[in-house]
Amino acid sequence: MDKLLIVWSSGEVEVAKKLVLLYGSVILPRGYWDEAHLMIWGPSAKLLAENADIQEMFAKVVDSGVKSSVCVVCSDDYGVTEQLRSLGVEPIHTGEFLTEALKNDWKVVTF
Repeated sequence: MDKLLIVWSSGEVEVAKKLVLLYGSVILPRGYWDEAHLMIWGPSAKLLAENADIQEMFAKVVDSGVKSSVCVVCSDDYGVTEQLRSLGVEPIHTGEFLTEALKNDWKVVTF
C-alpha cells in the first residue's frame, strides 16, 4: 500500500495554496496514493485557523479522503486548537505519528 504523509509547517499562503492544498486535494481522487495524511505543524496551524481561503481549500482536501492532524503543542501555543478541531483536524502529539511513519512504509514530504 502506498502511503503519503505531508508535513505542512510553512505559514506562507502561496506555499499552502500552490503546493500543500493543491496537491493534497488531488492525490487520492487521481489514485496517486492509497492513503494520505496531512500533518499540520507550526506556523501552518495559525495560517489555517485564520485564513478563510485556506480553510476552503483545506475542506476540499479533507473531502477527498485525506486525514489530518495538528501538533497539539503548536495549536495550543497559537490558541487555535478548538478552531482547528471544528475544521475536522485532530490535535495529537505529532512527533509520535511522524516517528511511526518514518519507521514504517510511509513516504514523507515536507512543505
